[in-house]
Amino acid sequence: MPVLSNIGMLYTCAAAGGQAELHPVKYAALVWERDKIVWTGPEASLPAKYQEWERVNAGGKMVIPGLVECHTHLAFGGWRADEFELRSLGRPYIEIAKSGGGILSSVRATREASPEELLTKCLGHLEQMKALGITTVECKSGYGLNRDDELKLLQVYRDLDRMQPLDIVSTFLGAHMVPPEYADQREKYVSFLVEEMLPAVAEAQLARFCDIFIEETAFTIDEAYTILANAIDYGFMLKLHADQLSAGGGAELAAQLGAVSADHLEYISDAGIQAMKNADVVAVSLPLASFYLRLPAIPARKLIEAGVSVAVSTDFNPGSAPSFHLPAAMTMACTLQHMSPAEVLKGATLYAAKALRMQHDIGSLEPGKRADFALIDAPSVNHWLYHLRPNACTASWKDGIQIHGQDS
Repeated sequence: MPVLSNIGMLYTCAAAGGQAELHPVKYAALVWERDKIVWTGPEASLPAKYQEWERVNAGGKMVIPGLVECHTHLAFGGWRADEFELRSLGRPYIEIAKSGGGILSSVRATREASPEELLTKCLGHLEQMKALGITTVECKSGYGLNRDDELKLLQVYRDLDRMQPLDIVSTFLGAHMVPPEYADQREKYVSFLVEEMLPAVAEAQLARFCDIFIEETAFTIDEAYTILANAIDYGFMLKLHADQLSAGGGAELAAQLGAVSADHLEYISDAGIQAMKNADVVAVSLPLASFYLRLPAIPARKLIEAGVSVAVSTDFNPGSAPSFHLPAAMTMACTLQHMSPAEVLKGATLYAAKALRMQHDIGSLEPGKRADFALIDAPSVNHWLYHLRPNACTASWKDGIQIHGQDS
């Protein structure tokens, strides 16, 4: 049984103490048995029963929980670099979307892609994400917007979960946009989602969550309520893309329906913040999307000071956040969202796990939790997120098995 010893700084990221409390342990050791952590603490206090166990030398580096990527659109066809140029020259995202670009551009490319093409592309992304210290990835559908292609995407995620070591958590996002074939029949598309897609996805057990994009170019509050209330009846937990481009009441709806998270929230209202706090809805911040779209950052300080848990993720997708580099997003959360590095680390571990309802299993380094952790070549979280470089993760473990690093 292994002992990770000679850890310069270990951050357990346990829940107690709020967003900024990481419960650091200097000169630490971590012990795991099979896939579970059994002990953490100062190496000088390592219990005698573990003294003879196999040692893995951390080389004085920093150890963190495996990073939890709680908002991605992993499977898609094509890319949208042409739109990046348009936005760089000042064309608004909503204008691009209304002219047939944006999400609908990715829908066309994704419908044309075979499952095999999508699998190969996703495996390449996951291999690089694994090297960054990421151990769990939430993945949304939403680029099919018809029965066959939405199920195709969700089946790709099921296959990915079986084919590689990272945990894949699937979310059904059929309510991403109204597809072109229903452009003048919005009510019919809402009925299609409720009467055909939700039962089909639920019966096949292809997704844990149901998500929706509430926005001028997507779905209204009333449409969202209809879809999400039915999703609850089919056993889905809820997530919402809310208040990203305008203040639309998405945060309030998330609280009303007991959603696990509301994501984006650049334009969240004070009433929405209070409602999320009262309902214990996690706010998922997506600084890469704010950066790429030149949006004001999510008001993270107001959320944290109100008592809302703020997670940090990338929103990896082919248009508005075309990067899965979670550590870079974490640095942006510090600079754009005025979060401290400690708050950001907890946001990308324990609170990201909370945004997936997995905080009792992953997201912190505590006895009984899964042995998901990463070795970071930095003396502290402050130095890691301040000194941004291609990758400071030198090794990582998933369920107690090394999946990245020299000996993996």
